[in-house]
Amino acid sequence: MKILALEFSSSQRAVAVSDGANPIARVVTDNLKTSPLLLIDKVLEKGRTDRAEINVIALGIGPGSYTGIRSAIAVAQGWQLAKAVKLNPISSTEVLAATARAQGQRGETHLIIDAQRHEHYHTTWNLTETEQTETKPLSIIGVVEAFELESFGPDQPGMRYCKPLHPCAVQLAKLAANRNSDVPGFTIEPIYLRQTEFVKAPPPRKL
Repeated sequence: MKILALEFSSSQRAVAVSDGANPIARVVTDNLKTSPLLLIDKVLEKGRTDRAEINVIALGIGPGSYTGIRSAIAVAQGWQLAKAVKLNPISSTEVLAATARAQGQRGETHLIIDAQRHEHYHTTWNLTETEQTETKPLSIIGVVEAFELESFGPDQPGMRYCKPLHPCAVQLAKLAANRNSDVPGFTIEPIYLRQTEFVKAPPPRKL
């Protein structure tokens, strides 16, 4: 089973291709203007894998960069329509937890992600040698509370106790390899705890 993993929820764009849980190749860039399709072409070329060989697309669905997550979803939706591949959406905080665990982190682990407006997404995972378990579900906390946490997370330069960590596309692929999921593309939405806000345009003025 060939898996293409797309993780665009942070300031890095990461893609990987794997054979089941066995990684074949990965590509990571800090250039957010890089086309997702270009990244995919690069990782497939690096992994000597043809597009027709891809059976599953795993995608990180946040929380995080709304634009990045939306672009990953759009690519996955288009691919499913064209090639009937399986789609496996996975929380980017679960990917972060898997990334921290792969780097040797153990025990109760705080993860934070910038939510803008002086707020942060926060969740807690217990990481062991054999598994990872979410012990506190995702919520939004204030910047003061986040500042005091010994935590891991991407894009947190002002958080003195937060160790930099970006969700890894290789770990995303490994998570997808261990679950049988096939989600219709049109049902996939980014994880976003706030209500969408918009301002209704005023009626046109009569002259």
